[in-house]
Amino acid sequence: MLKRRASAVWKGGLQDGTGTMSSFSGALSNTPYSFKTRLVSEDGKAGTNPEELLAAAHAGCYGMAVSATMGQSGFTPDELSVNATLTLDTDTLTITAIELQITGKVPGMSADQFDKVAEDAAKMCVISRALNPSIQVTKVATLQ
Repeated sequence: MLKRRASAVWKGGLQDGTGTMSSFSGALSNTPYSFKTRLVSEDGKAGTNPEELLAAAHAGCYGMAVSATMGQSGFTPDELSVNATLTLDTDTLTITAIELQITGKVPGMSADQFDKVAEDAAKMCVISRALNPSIQVTKVATLQ
């Protein structure tokens, strides 16, 4: 069994407090987050937030899953670009949806093949499977 580790430290009340997040790999190292970076400001200049990190994890996982699915069909992408947009209902503090937009440069692959691979890859993506069925995940695939 593989285990991944991360940690968070929070100081203060919800609206006036601050925190930091770190990951064992060092990709996050005392990265700041706060109520403002989570629910008020979307510019990301003051730090990150758990929802942004989930969206980033989903984008990375899905891109790798699409590449793996293509490999099973004999294709290798020159490039896959994934944008994940997470929707948070601020009234209920509930993640309601994530939209994955993937754009690919794949020699020899048709748009129909790319659409099928993009759809099939969701079954391989660990993050998509973890979120399913409680969060609506939609995919938009574009082949360049």
